[in-house]
Order: sequence, then structure tokens, then C-alpha cells
Amino acid sequence: MYPTIAPGLFRMHFHNCFVHGCDASILIKGTNTERTAPPNSLLRGFEVIDDAKAKLEATCPGIVSCADILALAARDSVFLSWQVPTGHRDGRVSLASDTTNLPGFRDSVDVQKQKFVEKGLDTKDLVALIGKNYLMHISTHGKGDDPTIDPTFLPQRRALYPPNGDGTKRVGLDHGSQNTFDTSYFNNLRNDRGVLKSDQRLWTDANTKTFVQRFLGANAFNVEFGRSMVKMSNVDVKTGTQGEIRKICSAIN
Repeated sequence: MYPTIAPGLFRMHFHNCFVHGCDASILIKGTNTERTAPPNSLLRGFEVIDDAKAKLEATCPGIVSCADILALAARDSVFLSWQVPTGHRDGRVSLASDTTNLPGFRDSVDVQKQKFVEKGLDTKDLVALIGKNYLMHISTHGKGDDPTIDPTFLPQRRALYPPNGDGTKRVGLDHGSQNTFDTSYFNNLRNDRGVLKSDQRLWTDANTKTFVQRFLGANAFNVEFGRSMVKMSNVDVKTGTQGEIRKICSAIN
């Protein structure tokens, strides 16, 4: 798997679950769908889900939802093991306008906390999931210097966001370890080397700092990350007669 596909699948799953629950609505193509919304414009890995769905439909048609495929792919992309809740059904609604509740890089820590609370998630979940959601983003995010950032890191940070830079460029926000699933993101925050201002503020906010410190240890982070992923997968679940099992993931039946 290409290094950028793994974080792409996780980020896709995160953005999927935060809108209508983990119902694969983010996979639907079309005008003004979630997939076309600005926060999702650079998502990647759709072909991985489509390929898995095609193979499953060929052997057991109408059984495995696109939502479950995406959840399982997100887990497998980070090479950790947790019990993924399955049995989700696929949603029939996908609107770009519904993505406004996604946590964004311009949000304050308090706003991010509130968006997580609205999904039944807490501050620990925020730090665990945000810590690996923003592995890759576009170069125009987070411009401007922040007084909380290590001055010796500023030249490297400015190089990521040059004036009139390429707005489609992907940059690693887990500086120095963007292709590895580890705890370096939290070490960077402790050392005032967060690439985005919104990331660095997780270290300056008293509540989130507690969990950043806890997650400096790999064992603690891996355990809590898995727990947070399970909690997120249980947000607004569609089961029974709700939704459907799509035949292809990019379109409703």
C-alpha cells in the first residue's frame, strides 16, 4: 500500500463517520455530494474500497456493506488490531452541505471538543483521533506563525507554506514521521513543533495536554486509539431496515 493511501483511508473513515455516522455516504459520487465538499477534496483511497467491494460482490453479493469495508480498511491501514463493529448499512443521502460539522483546522480546541461531544465522543477521543487524522493535508492550511511554536522550527514550517504555494500540494503534518504510525506527532507537540496551529494548541490547552502527555507512550496510545475508533464506528449506526447494502460503493442502488 502506498504510504499516502493508509492515512487517506483513515481520514476518509473519520470524515465519513462524522457526518451521518459510518454509513459510507462519503463514497457516493455526484454533484454536491460529501465527496465534493472542500474538506474532502483531497481524500484518496476510493479505488481501494471499490476494488474490495467488487471482489466481495462477485463471491457474496449483497452481504457486506461499503460502510463495513471502509471501517475494516481504515483499521488494516494502520497495522493495529481492534474489534471493528460490523453490520453497518450504507446510507442513501450524501450532501456537501452536511460536512460543516467536521472538525477543521481553523477550529479552536473548544469548538473541536464540542463537535466531538455532539457525536458522543470525549476529549480523549479528540486527541487520539485528531492525532492521526491530519497526517496529510494541503499546503495552504495553517499559514502564519504562532508564538507557541519553537522558533528553531519556524524555517522548516515556513518552507511547507511558501507564499503563493501550490494549494493542491500534500504535506506531512506528523513532521519527520509522516509515513509511520507512531507517537511522534505527540512528541512534536511537546517540543512545540506542531505543523498546524490547531495541532499545537492541543499542547497548550490544559484538558487536551493531559492526553497528549499520556499518548507519548506507544502502548497507551495504541490501546486508546483502538477504543476511540470503536466508539466512532458506533456513532449514528444504520441497521435493520435503515439504509441499504450498495451494489457499488459510489452510487445508491
